[in-house]
Amino acid sequence: MNGSVTVLIVDDEPLARRRLRKLIEADDELRLVGECANADEAAKAIRLLRPRLLFLDIQMPRKSGFELLAEIDAEQMPLVVFVTAFDKYAVRAFDIHAIDYLLKPYTAERFGAAVQVAKKRLREELNEHLAERTLALLAELRTGYAERLLVKANEAIVFLNATDIDWIETQDKYVRIHAGPETYLLRESISHLSARLDPRGFLRIHRSYLVNIDRIKRLEPWFNQEYQVVLRDGTRLTLSRGQRKRLGDVLGAGI
Repeated sequence: MNGSVTVLIVDDEPLARRRLRKLIEADDELRLVGECANADEAAKAIRLLRPRLLFLDIQMPRKSGFELLAEIDAEQMPLVVFVTAFDKYAVRAFDIHAIDYLLKPYTAERFGAAVQVAKKRLREELNEHLAERTLALLAELRTGYAERLLVKANEAIVFLNATDIDWIETQDKYVRIHAGPETYLLRESISHLSARLDPRGFLRIHRSYLVNIDRIKRLEPWFNQEYQVVLRDGTRLTLSRGQRKRLGDVLGAGI
């Protein structure tokens, strides 16, 4: 392999970036050219610095690692090692497309193994083929609206079908997803999640609530000419005045 391998780190967690930086700097064949804390910074850095190897976190605020890669042209696509908190079962969905993955927390030995895979691929000059495979993954993940979400449940990762979601509420920097008797926290804004879900199935009835339309049982008058949305399980949520007409249009009723 001629010359050093230029590397870019993309992770919103400072401690995660620092650990990667130390491991990269300990390898004489790797040359760190930049660190980014979010996808917007990373998109600019990839176009400017043209790294050959990218250590990429999957879950980041506002924009995920997958969404970042979707913005990169094929000829600029570096080799990608996903850095993720997903367990090994969830990661299998990406395995055949990525060079490798590092499951947090990972060891120095595991990092070394991922780097060896990347170096081997670079020696074999498979960059173009691997870029096509990465883009194929993005095509699979970005065909229309999200049909399922990856959410944490204790130490496991759950594939949650969008149709199983009853309603979603904001909770500080997270959203809490209600699906039957289960609830899940997801580090994402309700506005971003609303844009990912099919508007034919989900409606923002309030700045704090996103509801599966199929779960709505009835509307009830409330104070000051306001309404409450009553779901099939009895949950009552406030309908904001600004969303009354939109909900009425969806339900085919004047409100």
